[in-house]
Parts: sequence; structure tokens; C-alpha cells
Amino acid sequence: MKIVDIEILPIYPRIAARNADQKARFRDLNHRTIFKVKTDNGIVGYGDARCEAPPRSSVEPLMGRSPFDYLNANLNTGLMGALYDVMGKHLEVPAYKLMGQKVRDRVPVAAWTRPASPEDLAKEVQRAAAQGYKIFKMHTCEYYDVLEQNRAVEQVAPDGFWMHYDFNHNRPLTAVLRLVHELEKSHVVGMLEDPLKLNDIDGWRRLREKTRLPILMHVPQLGGGQEIIQGCADAYMVGEAGIGVSMARGFACAEANVSTVVQLTGGTLTKALAMHLAAVLPNVSHSTNLDDQYEEDVTKTRLPVIEGCSPVPEAPGLGVEVDEAALARAAANAPTAVPRHLGVLHLAGGHKVYTASFPNVSRLLGFAEGNIRGLKLEVWDDDGSQKFAQIYGRVEKEGPFVE
Repeated sequence: MKIVDIEILPIYPRIAARNADQKARFRDLNHRTIFKVKTDNGIVGYGDARCEAPPRSSVEPLMGRSPFDYLNANLNTGLMGALYDVMGKHLEVPAYKLMGQKVRDRVPVAAWTRPASPEDLAKEVQRAAAQGYKIFKMHTCEYYDVLEQNRAVEQVAPDGFWMHYDFNHNRPLTAVLRLVHELEKSHVVGMLEDPLKLNDIDGWRRLREKTRLPILMHVPQLGGGQEIIQGCADAYMVGEAGIGVSMARGFACAEANVSTVVQLTGGTLTKALAMHLAAVLPNVSHSTNLDDQYEEDVTKTRLPVIEGCSPVPEAPGLGVEVDEAALARAAANAPTAVPRHLGVLHLAGGHKVYTASFPNVSRLLGFAEGNIRGLKLEVWDDDGSQKFAQIYGRVEKEGPFVE
């Protein structure tokens, strides 16, 4: 079996209807790429990644080669998904059988949203819980108060539901300790991702000793092995760095008795690849995918979420069937147009900061992310008013200003 063609298809599926009026907040979320691998024996495999379409030259070296030459390689994860789909279909086995011994039939999965106001986050948590999720991941940000966000979640989260907060690896230890001290009192906080700058190895070790909250490291700066030896984190992210790297790191974590979180973002094809990877890695905490963010997808079915987990597909390859008509519709869509807008940052003392878009608060005010109480962002889309035009013009001329 040889590869005879690889189509690279940019698609723009509609985002979830609940977010359709927040185009600035969810910009580029629906920029995805489908890889369609064709072989000389007529098998076609599909993969998906949330990325801009790479150049044709990036796949030319695979032409005429066996898909099995790239088993556990570190190519684009969408391309790898298509290769595993082809290999599994050829052998009539699910993709996980090409990765290792299966250790679980279902995988805990996390819902997701972009940084949200406390009110919007509470609605998203209720939505996710109603859809069967028990875990929710969200990046914190500079323009909402994470403690207020968390209090909003506490008001609506059902028993057993917990938050995975990504702290964006941008703080020194002194800026994070008070936040962690407060958050670890909460019954809804389950994991903190990247609470410190990634190269602060000693800080990670010290923080892990001080808190009972599990700490997750996304991109180990020393490759993962040294961070595990140093005891920097309770869990390490796998998935996006490549399938081969993910498997190596995942099995190393299992030997060290620490956990992994699988993160592969895209639609149902991407989630299916994540489920196969999570099926063979021993200490998987959960998987973060973005399939809950799209109103439409290119597959005929989606992987259900029941009691917080999704099944590992058992059909050959990735185990989900592509709908060619739906793929054509998603490919024909235009990218979402982001309207002209302003960021209006409301501060606790009554002042407002006007910016051209989402504000860089640490630069504007000097405080590290998460260390300002009571702030809140309003996104002001161009409403055609004279006031909008006046302020927009001033921001264009002067840059951000405070009033």
C-alpha cells in the first residue's frame, strides 16, 4: 500500500450558535484543515487539525511511501490522524491497536470556552453539565477577575464538576501564590495548568510542595524528562507536540506515576484521534477537545459525552465516517469576518480603559495577570454611533487611554 495523493482542504465550519454573536472573542476558532490521504489500493483516510492549511510542499515527501513508514511520527496531527485512519482501515483494526495496549474503553473529556466574563462562564458551565461533561477547561486572562469567575462557577456547578484553569505560564511565583491559596479552598477547582513561567523549574517544584491542587505543565522546556525527575508537576500535556513525542512522554509519566492530559483541538476527527491516544496511555486524567464549539462538522456522527466521558471508537481507523457533502459545505464557507470593535476595560475604581481590541492589562497597568480585583471587559462592536466612531478614532490616533 502506497500513498498516491494527499489533499489539504481548509474548512470553516460554523461555530456554535450560542457564540455566533461574539465574533471577536472566537476569531479564528473555525480555521481548520482536513487532510485526505489516498492510497493505491483505494483506501481513503481523513484527519483534522485546528490550523491554517500548510503548503502542498509539506506533504510531497510522503508520496509513493507506505503510511506505515510514519507510524508514531511527529507530523502535523491532522495528517497523522489521516495516516492512522488509512492504516487502521487497511488492517481492519481501530487506530489504538497501532499505538499500544488498550487500557480503557472510555476517556474523561473536558468542555472548553475562550476567556469569559463570570456571567458567561456560569452559562457555559451549565451548558456543559447539561451536555454530560464533568470537567471544564478555560484560560484565565488579564481582563477578567479569576476569583470572580470561580465564584460564578461555584454558584452553578453540580456536585462532582470541576474546573481546569490554564494560567498561561506568564507569572512569577510571587504573583501566583495568593491566587493559588484562594483557589485551593474552592470545591470546583480541580487542576491548574501552567501557573508559572515554564523555565522557572525551582518555582514549579516549590509551588507543587505548597499546594494540594494538581499542577499541569503544558510544554516542558527541557523536553519533559528532566521536569519529571525534578518533580515539577503532577501532570504533563501530550497531544499537540506530535504523536511520537506524546506516546514517549505519556509512557514516561506513567512510569513516574504522574498523569497526562491529552489535548488535541479540532472537530470530531481530532477528538477521535485523541480518544485512541488516550486509550493506550496509562495515567490519563482527561482529554481536552473543541468539538463542542462547532455548530456543524464533517462527520456523520459525533462522539457522545455520557457521565463525563466519551467512548474510544472501535471501527477501523479513527472509527468515524466523514460526510463528503458536509465537508464540501464547510470548505465552501467563508472565514468569519470580525467586525471593527473596541475593548472597554472597567476597573474597580470606576475608571475605564479604551483599547483597539482585547487589552494587554499587565502592560497598561503594570500588575501581573490575576492580581487586579474587580476588573471586567466589555467588547464594543461598531454600532454605527457617533460615540463609537469618536472613541475609535481617538484610540487609533493616541493608542489606549484611560478616562
